[in-house]
Amino acid sequence: MTSPYRIGMIVPSSNTTMETEIPAMLRAREEIRPERFTFHSARMRMQQVTPDQLAAMDAASDRCAVELSDADVDVMAYACLVAIMAQGAGYHRESEKRLAAAAAEAVGERRAPAVLSSAGALSEALEHLGAKKISVITPYMKPLTALVCDYLRAEGAEVLDTLSLEVPDNLAVGRLDPSRLTELAARVDTRGADALVLSACVQMPSLPALQAVQDAFDIPVVTASAATVWRTLRALDLEPVVPNAGKLLAP
Repeated sequence: MTSPYRIGMIVPSSNTTMETEIPAMLRAREEIRPERFTFHSARMRMQQVTPDQLAAMDAASDRCAVELSDADVDVMAYACLVAIMAQGAGYHRESEKRLAAAAAEAVGERRAPAVLSSAGALSEALEHLGAKKISVITPYMKPLTALVCDYLRAEGAEVLDTLSLEVPDNLAVGRLDPSRLTELAARVDTRGADALVLSACVQMPSLPALQAVQDAFDIPVVTASAATVWRTLRALDLEPVVPNAGKLLAP
């Protein structure tokens, strides 16, 4: 048996979802594919989803990249979408390049890990799906939702409709009931949309509802977490398939 792939996650200190949903998807993949995974995290301090706290948190991401490099992870994902998107259009490219450099310096002569971000993963997943027109659900306050939508527009997507749940406390976001997403998805206008972003936030729980909502829609239904798994598997040169996780990851 080959050694398992080591998955690193850079997460906000108050995030309680990525370390459940990412492993859950990859454990489900283990049921249909031979590869195995372990999971390792480093945390950046953040409690309130505000521009000031997001900027301060982002400044700590380099330290997290170095710490995860000490664990010899194969890939590391910056798992906070809005922290990246709040810094301005295209920032995920700058962030990923900077974190990759920090990781490469930390590992010395060892192989450096692949580096990705949830923000970049969502953008790339929408492009992969050919989704030029999208509708979006977020837990954010409306000004932050606007920043996210501006970011996605700069990446080439037209945002047709949004629904903001307006929950500023990040712990409270992690306690949102994913079963409500079926109802919320029905409230968003998806007429003419190529895809529905069911959760544009890796802290907002969505996996328990993802396949049910996908089954109710003819268009792809994607979440930031599912996009992160898709991009992680591609970074590892593994088939990006996970059962019951929407069209993006469909076997």
